[in-house]
Amino acid sequence: MDKLQQYRQIIRQILTEEAHPYSHSNDVEAEIICDTERDRYQLVYIGWEEHKRIFGVVLHFDIKDGKIWIQYNGTETAIAKVLTDKGVPPSDIVLGFHSPFKRQFSGYAIA
Repeated sequence: MDKLQQYRQIIRQILTEEAHPYSHSNDVEAEIICDTERDRYQLVYIGWEEHKRIFGVVLHFDIKDGKIWIQYNGTETAIAKVLTDKGVPPSDIVLGFHSPFKRQFSGYAIA
């Protein structure tokens, strides 16, 4: 399996593992969105809690130039560590939610 396919599979696996049932309402679903044409991946919660609309991104990944960009992590899980535990080298992980200046101190790729 080539690297791109492997990274897509790892991201889908992480999204599936993090897609927990919404604890406050049965009318809120965890949705996994995979755009393999543009390599954008999200986990979102969407639905209704009584009369309140629930919509929120929980995780967002992009694959750009052979690297996994963590654009947003709304979980308590150290997603970059999960990626390295699944075999992704730190040099292929970009913490996109940090500024380019701050990334140089992260131990992961800058871009």
